[in-house]
Amino acid sequence: MAKLTGKRIAIVVTDGFEQVEMTEPKKALEQEGAKTVIISPKDGKVKGWKHTDWGDTFNVDMKLSDARESEFDALLLPGGAMNPDKLRLEPDAVNFVRRFFEAGKPVAAICHGPWLLIDAGVANGRTVTSWPSIRLDLRNAGAHVVDQEVVVDRGLVTSRKPDDIPAFNRKMIEEFAEGKHRPQVAPVHHA
Repeated sequence: MAKLTGKRIAIVVTDGFEQVEMTEPKKALEQEGAKTVIISPKDGKVKGWKHTDWGDTFNVDMKLSDARESEFDALLLPGGAMNPDKLRLEPDAVNFVRRFFEAGKPVAAICHGPWLLIDAGVANGRTVTSWPSIRLDLRNAGAHVVDQEVVVDRGLVTSRKPDDIPAFNRKMIEEFAEGKHRPQVAPVHHA
């Protein structure tokens, strides 16, 4: 039986996500029986980024303003320099990410994806890896940053780059199958 049968996984992106960091993990999750949902602050479609140029267009399954953490078992945050940088400016995206940590649900973030963890206030005290250019930001937010293919810290899976996707996918599936952990941050009361 597939490890993730019955699990619903949120994938949060906007234009400029590194395409392979969304498509390969999404495919791996679906092969294990998960239902994936592409969520974006944008309506309609989002455009990927392929290394140095625009990539393919993907349908948005759910508008971020309509998404609730309680409807999902886990969260995937693809990278790409533009994608998380834009999402960090979206209060709905920052709050959505934070709620997964408040609920103790597993989260996987690759490349520049961990940037969102800083704005969500969940990087402090975590051991993570990321794309080199955001490591200082993560350190400044209180994270312990290492240079490894994949790092798992209490339900949080992080990797550095597209080359790490096979290891990232294995650990992501393992953590998503394991399910909830102890809540990772004190809940913030939202207005």
